[in-house]
Amino acid sequence: EERKILQPPWRSGPAAPSPPMRSLTSPSLAGGSWMRRSESTCSVNYPLSLRAGRGRMRPASSLPHIARGAEGVAPPPPRPCLLVALRPLNLEQEKLAFFQSDFSYEPQFEYAQPEPRGVLDKYRDGAGLFLEQAVGIMECVLRKFGSYEHFEEVTGGGVLPKSQVWAAVRKYLQKEGCVGEVVVRLSDELLSQAVMVVESCRPTLTINLGGARQHWLEGMLRHEIGTHYLRGVNNSLQPWASADGRKQFGLKPANPTEEGLASLHSVLLRKQPYLWRAALLYYTVFHAASMSFSQLFGHIARFVHDPDVRWEYCLRAKRGQTDTSQPGCFSKDQVYLDGILRILRHRRNIDFKMLTSLGKVSVNILVLVNCP
Repeated sequence: EERKILQPPWRSGPAAPSPPMRSLTSPSLAGGSWMRRSESTCSVNYPLSLRAGRGRMRPASSLPHIARGAEGVAPPPPRPCLLVALRPLNLEQEKLAFFQSDFSYEPQFEYAQPEPRGVLDKYRDGAGLFLEQAVGIMECVLRKFGSYEHFEEVTGGGVLPKSQVWAAVRKYLQKEGCVGEVVVRLSDELLSQAVMVVESCRPTLTINLGGARQHWLEGMLRHEIGTHYLRGVNNSLQPWASADGRKQFGLKPANPTEEGLASLHSVLLRKQPYLWRAALLYYTVFHAASMSFSQLFGHIARFVHDPDVRWEYCLRAKRGQTDTSQPGCFSKDQVYLDGILRILRHRRNIDFKMLTSLGKVSVNILVLVNCP
């Protein structure tokens, strides 16, 4: 008997593609659901010689329904996501003042909607558990390339113009079978490389044009779409899709697994897959907890000479602060390296296809299942 396929509101009509019928052998714990897998998920445990043959699994091409509000009732204005809300209103003015002071001024940031104290308190403590590994990664890069700037030039390539960014995005969406599902926007105002949110019931990816480099852009798309988006789709099909469901099954938070897996996917298919960005973010946050903005800016010159790049990392580490002369950090950026190393530690006992197929689950679940 053919299963009825429910299309999301923006994928209706006779031309809208439907997902394939799920094989009885495909991994699922929810009756009647089907799974989507990014090609990235097939590559972690396989040598390069095998990736060409086993590294691509074409995902299905529909998206579970994201409910709209009741008709005739205006929804409340959405609160911007945390990373967008923590972009200072006076960013450019304070950057100019900082640079004109020969990097001695302590920026005084203003925010449109100051986050509740509880939100900032959650990320106020920087960890040092993986500090040695972070330093080791960066020193390895410097030994090979001489400087971060040379590393960026050689491995990242040039910053792409808008036309080439759009072309690369379209090609990737076609590869993953997601054309028409994800709204993509380009911006020069993000503090991060990209951010994925749901706006007006549609998954929306905003890409930072300043970070859209020739050889790094597809890795960013693997991070945001190939991991966050597809794991989100698969999660919505599981019995633990809701908060109550997660509680019922005793599931731990998706992070650091979620960001660790996404970060691995972002570098996995590069010719030189160094984890520089995750390492420097971890290192910068750790030292921000005990330094002012200007002190931190000078401290990370050990690894980065370019003042604009140092500004970016210090700004991320000090997000949420108004008076940056005070020690303090926004530790959320440490989740990338934390998640990466926890996954790599158990990589031989992890079914990476399953890790994407089951949605927003922690790697601990699969380690427990697969360990003898």
